[in-house]
Amino acid sequence: MKYPRSPKDQVGGLVYFARMLDKIRLMASAELHPDLHANLGQGFDERLTIFLAVNYSDLKNRVLSGGSDEEVLEWCFQNGTRPTEEQIEIWNSFMFKRGWNDELSERLAGRKKESGFDHRDDIQTMFQYIDADEGRI
Repeated sequence: MKYPRSPKDQVGGLVYFARMLDKIRLMASAELHPDLHANLGQGFDERLTIFLAVNYSDLKNRVLSGGSDEEVLEWCFQNGTRPTEEQIEIWNSFMFKRGWNDELSERLAGRKKESGFDHRDDIQTMFQYIDADEGRI
């Protein structure tokens, strides 16, 4: 079983997009780590599809029809919205900080404890937690 790319990886300047596409592709090939099955299309996936104004199911179908990450992103822009550079900067800043002094802080603390990371003061955001949990940091 495999994990997708880091949520920090970017396509077209957007964080998390590459991870979402990886999750779709890995699930279709029965290689996605089981820990990630339950939240497909929810959580950060849902936030990103709302940001891009596309339907997750339609995006999933587009990803599975083939093409590069950049081609799928262009499809999103054509079928949803094309954010400005400033909107992308705001999106990235928002996502990089999720879990740090916001409504996800309690969930992050719980996940850290469940994973045995409660001693890890370097994990202060959900992106950091995901990378730690999946063995990248």
